[in-house]
Amino acid sequence: MFLRLEVIGNLGGDPEMRYTPSGDAVTTFSVASNKTWTGKDGVKHEKATWVRVSAWRALGENCAKFLHKGD
Repeated sequence: MFLRLEVIGNLGGDPEMRYTPSGDAVTTFSVASNKTWTGKDGVKHEKATWVRVSAWRALGENCAKFLHKGD
């Protein structure tokens, strides 16, 4: 089964890459997606949803190489 998920937002920090004992690259990073709305009382609200991402092998190496905090 294949699941595709798209998360649009900003990186909360620089990606961290490490290698498993078998030599596979794993890169982890957090992405914040912000939602802004105006309530019935006219007050603006903002909420951030954080998603923790793990990218493996070649994708993980590319994420560590090209992604930076705030991207």
